[in-house]
Amino acid sequence: MSLEQKIMPDLKAAMKAKDQAKLRAIRAIKSAILLAKTDGSGKELDEASEIKMLQKLVKQRQDSLDIYEKQGREDLAVIEREEIEIIQKYLPEQMSAADLENFLKGIIEKAGATSMKDMGKVMGMASGQLAGKADGKTISSIVKQLLS
Repeated sequence: MSLEQKIMPDLKAAMKAKDQAKLRAIRAIKSAILLAKTDGSGKELDEASEIKMLQKLVKQRQDSLDIYEKQGREDLAVIEREEIEIIQKYLPEQMSAADLENFLKGIIEKAGATSMKDMGKVMGMASGQLAGKADGKTISSIVKQLLS
């Protein structure tokens, strides 16, 4: 079932319930899907690109949230938090920190990495295998910690 097929019933339910936060978030997802479909590349949206798109939407909102919190705009920060929470429901479940660390230790062993010079190799392998299950910043920080 594609992401578009998953969000349509939720969009209708949010409209009926007059849930503005859910409406904003789902409309943002729908808009991103439409942009991806009509970008002229001719590529079909597969599950990996849907996950990447959702992660991008969450990251955009995280960045906005950081700015709003620094500027003391709690009214705008609340909106971003609500949308982040709703968009994350459509992402696969994230790995726990302990599971992620164990998984990365295995990748480091496979790659034969011993120092920070090997970080690029480890990150390449990890990013491919952990797509959608963990955020790149978290992966990067744990790899740095393990290789130091």
